[in-house]
Formats: sequence, structure tokens, C-alpha cells
Amino acid sequence: MAIYRIFPDSDTFIFTEASSGNAGLDEIIEIGGYPVLGTGHTSRALVKFKTSDIQSVLNTKVGSNSFTASLHLYLAEAYQLPQTYSLYAYPVYESWNMGVGKFGDVPVNTTGCSWAYKDNGTAASAWSNPDTDGSFSSYTGVTASYASAYIGGGNWYTGSNGTNLEASQTFALTSDHDVNIDVTAATLLHYSGSISNNGFILKLSDDLEFNVSSSIRLKYFGKDTNTIYPPYLEFKWDDSSYDTGSLSVLSTSENSITVSNNKGKYTHEGKQRFRLHTRPKYPVRTFTTGSVYKTNYALPSGSYWGLRDEFTEEMVIPFDTNYTKISCDSTGPYFDIYMDGLQPERYYRVLIKSEIDGTSTVIDNGNTFKVVRNG
Repeated sequence: MAIYRIFPDSDTFIFTEASSGNAGLDEIIEIGGYPVLGTGHTSRALVKFKTSDIQSVLNTKVGSNSFTASLHLYLAEAYQLPQTYSLYAYPVYESWNMGVGKFGDVPVNTTGCSWAYKDNGTAASAWSNPDTDGSFSSYTGVTASYASAYIGGGNWYTGSNGTNLEASQTFALTSDHDVNIDVTAATLLHYSGSISNNGFILKLSDDLEFNVSSSIRLKYFGKDTNTIYPPYLEFKWDDSSYDTGSLSVLSTSENSITVSNNKGKYTHEGKQRFRLHTRPKYPVRTFTTGSVYKTNYALPSGSYWGLRDEFTEEMVIPFDTNYTKISCDSTGPYFDIYMDGLQPERYYRVLIKSEIDGTSTVIDNGNTFKVVRNG
């Protein structure tokens, strides 16, 4: 198993209400389609991760393993959502400057990118657009949107060398509305340098942008949030290994499963290996010179770990049958956690899920630890 998260270098949202307005330091980034005094407006989010962070993950952690990369945003508020809707994510074509403005600044802050501009509000920094720039059409697989009243809105790749770079997620009213979009294809191209890494643009489907029949507004926590919910790019890969050696496999639902080497506090760096001690709760009586309670057992191969935030009780890392498998060697079951992929100064609780003796159960033995900032 392996899960690793990196956090944005830049994020903002661009909006038509003030087409040159910047919101680079806003704690919230917004996606929407809504009317103002009868005129349809829209907003789109931009999120960028450092190329060096992506390359470090793939070179030093993932290696030759197959992986997925997904873009995550946590919902803060939502208004007037339709029964179903879709969000789309594309790799951005041109570079942009996050800026230091906020939505609603008076006077309008033009220090960074906006609906009309990729940088500081000057004509030279306008977003390239097929309807305003004749040379733009020569770029295969790149597009932008056009509204005569609101020229701009960013530009993005739709494909590259036969690779489809459109990624999307569809939501129903019963969804939690958090964003979890697979952007593996674009991330691979960012990693290799095949396309410039200018991050991602997220938008509603075309039919819901510039909406005048309802005020669809999705507000997500941005990187400047004071909460534990910033956006992140999550890498998942399977590096699990299952070799029980001479260990017996635990086969009774009456058992004891504990983390045997939990230090209780870890610095916000590196990888930690957690060892499990598993045994029947009532061992079979045998003639031996050692304690049967010290004998370790292997968990069944279909066993998984998860992490829950101790304060909010939310699953930070849910059980995943592909990517949170519990490994095993001749010593016993184990799994690895990358501490620098977690939010520091938080307490986390380790949970184990396994099917033993025909019963699927989640084991919670109060194994908690804290991640602290270096130094």
C-alpha cells in the first residue's frame, strides 16, 4: 500500500463579476454559475502543484509502480445545486500569477490573475483566446471559452499526443460534493515536461456556467484556509507484499490486534512503518517454554488500514482495497504511513479492517499518534 499527498504551491479563482479582480489570498476558492441583476456570471478555480514535488514523489516513492493521481478539494459551502451536475478539470495551458488579492476588495486588486488576465491586469498579460488571438488556433489540443461580454476565463489543454486530458466528476444531491478527480494523465505529462505544469483549472459544465435560472455556487477551502482541509494532489500505488513465512494466519473472530511499535508522536517528515501484533484472544493451550501470548499471527491477505482524525472523527485515509492493503513478512503484519503527507499538529487514530472467520470487522483499539512540525 502507499498513499502520499502534496499540497498546492498556488491557488485562486477567477470570476466575471470583476473581470480584472484577483482573489489569490482568499481562504475560499469558488466554482459557479449564477445571475447578478439578471446577467449570468461564472467562476472557475485554479490550483497548481510544484513540478519538483511531483517529480520527487514519482522518482523517490512511487518508482516503477503503477499509480493514480487525484485532485481533491473539500467543500465549505454550496448553494442551489441541481439534482446532478459535473465538474471538469483540465491542465492549464498558460502560466499564471496567484496574486495577493481577495474577492470583494475595494478598490479591485489586480496584482495577479483574474478572469481577463493571467497576471497583473495589463493588456500584455491577457489570457490567449481563439477569438482574440489569431495564432492561438495553431496550438493543437488547446482551447478556451468565449463570451463576448467577458473575454478571458483561462485556457487549457484538452489533449496531447492522443492523450485525453479532460477529467471530470459527476455529483448527485446525496453526494458529499467534495472534489476527487482522477488527473493521472495530466500529472504524467507534468512530470515528464511534455506539457508545461501550470496547474489545473476546474469549471462547471458549459450549460451551467453563466446560469440565470439559479445561483449555483460551490465554495471550497483553499490553500490559505485556517482549517485542516486544504486542496491536495493524492498519489496512490500498491507496494504491498504478503509473505507469511512460518506464521499462522489468524482465523478466529475472537482476537487481539494492536499496533506494537506506536511511539505516539512523529515529526512531519519521512515514512514510518507500523507493526501489528495479532493473536487469538484465547490461544490454544500448548506445552511450550514461552508465552503463547507473544506468538504473532498473520492477518488474512484481504486486510486494510485506515486513518481517522481524532478530533473531527473523519476518515482522513479511508480503507481502500487497492491502496491500503496490510503487508506481511516473517515477523508479522505491517503497513507504512508517510508523515509528511498528513496535516501536522493533529492526532490520528489507526483503524484495521479485516475479514476473519467469515466476519468483516473494523478493529479500533485506540491506537493514536500525533504528527508534529519539525523542530
